[in-house]
Amino acid sequence: MITNLEYFKVFYYTAKCGSVTKAAAELAISQPAVSQSLKQLERSLGVSLFVREARGVRLTAEGEILYSYVAKGYEQIRQGVEKVRKMQSLELGEVHIGASDMTLRFFLLPFLERFHEEYPEIKVVVSNGPTPETLALLREGRIDFGVVSAPFDETADISVLPVREIEDVFVAGRRFISYKNKMLDFKELEEMPMIFLEGSTSTRRYMDDYLAANGVVLQPEFELATSDMIVQFALRNLGVGCVVRDFAAEYLEDGTLFELRFNKMIPRRSLCVVRSLRQKPSLAAARLLEIVGGYGV
Repeated sequence: MITNLEYFKVFYYTAKCGSVTKAAAELAISQPAVSQSLKQLERSLGVSLFVREARGVRLTAEGEILYSYVAKGYEQIRQGVEKVRKMQSLELGEVHIGASDMTLRFFLLPFLERFHEEYPEIKVVVSNGPTPETLALLREGRIDFGVVSAPFDETADISVLPVREIEDVFVAGRRFISYKNKMLDFKELEEMPMIFLEGSTSTRRYMDDYLAANGVVLQPEFELATSDMIVQFALRNLGVGCVVRDFAAEYLEDGTLFELRFNKMIPRRSLCVVRSLRQKPSLAAARLLEIVGGYGV
């Protein structure tokens, strides 16, 4: 049975200093208190730990064995305390984030760059996945926060902060040039080859729900994992791509792709920073959240 841990502390300093007097000074307690603690430890273990000498003390064989283990333990404690202090000063630590390709590229990346410049010793781990996956990781406590795209089911245990608007558009290449500058009805999309994201994403769910509300049900010819690939397929005239405008911006600007126009506006939606209200973020995560936009934590 392990006795009072304070006794081991006194034993450690006495063995390290080789003197009851020096140990008392290190521990800021009286010499009688040190001697009493050592006697209590020896009594509980049933062995003598020190040989008393004129100029101090030396360890017995049993004391040497015990000290070899106690010293390792105190060194581990010292290292642990040092790491905690470094975490408090942001010289050490980890931040775990959930984000999609879109939220990383068009919102989070500049903030991560700044954070890394200010705190190069902090490790940042990004779990890359669509909004539903990020929300699942957040609820499981596996990430400190996430950046997701609306819409998603908001629950009372999650704090949501909209940080940027995004706009969904339909883009096409020269094969569909006859539709350029023409005002279309969403119903006409049913006659076109469509390129969409896979059904597990919030973007796909949003567009499916919006089009269904307007009486349109699409069966895309291509369902892809990333918006970048949708743009590439559209550039090769394989169909009309549905993407967030940012992904196609450079091709819309240089005229390689054009945006289809409709008689109804597609409502804009938001990128949001989400964090769990059931757990407090680490100091490193709290600092990154501040950099991201003054997020109150």
